Amino acid sequence: MRENDCKNAMRVAELYEPGHTMAWDYLIQYTWPWEALSGIHDFILQLGATLSDSEYERRGDSVWIHKTAKVAPSAFIGDAVIIGANTEVRHCAFIRGDALVGEGAVVGNSTELKNVILFDKVQVPHYNYVGDSILGYRSHMGAGSITSNVKSDKTNVVVNCDGEKLETGRKKFGAMLGDNVEVGCGSILNPGTVVGSGTNIYPLSMVRGFVHANSIYKKQGEIVEKHG
Repeated sequence: MRENDCKNAMRVAELYEPGHTMAWDYLIQYTWPWEALSGIHDFILQLGATLSDSEYERRGDSVWIHKTAKVAPSAFIGDAVIIGANTEVRHCAFIRGDALVGEGAVVGNSTELKNVILFDKVQVPHYNYVGDSILGYRSHMGAGSITSNVKSDKTNVVVNCDGEKLETGRKKFGAMLGDNVEVGCGSILNPGTVVGSGTNIYPLSMVRGFVHANSIYKKQGEIVEKHG
């Protein structure tokens, strides 16, 4: 076992550093990050109502887009969405709704977002699906990598924590990525994936359960700790 035990390592305060998302005060109320998923819609509506009209353009009743953000005309923006400063939303992005996209983020061509919090500087730039997930500061999902947020048997998602199973009580739960996580192209993050900060996931990986911080995930059963 590493210095921090598995359960402690999955706590909000361990996965993420404060100061890199407008959602911090909301998230830090919870022990486990997935507990925040059920309240994202209401949180965005409450936060949006406090945003300055001089900084954010309001579209309809529930969309706020920072005036420095670049949003392609072909992008779809659903309900309950906040897009932060200097963020780029590219051609044919599909932001279904209930999404907080942080400052300086990139949402790319044909990327779909639903019920998510993206910290500042997150990149989901090419053909990604991110649903019922929280992506930490400067995390990056390579082209074609996706979160799978529902189990095939439709039962509640559990998180495998070094052999112990944690019940989440949720049928929809994609991935919790810590800060500075790199996900390789074509990877699938299965329901209940939690990845500690600074970890690299090899391309074409199938990831499930908890992966410790500062690791290199090569494949199931072959995870090594970074050195230097």
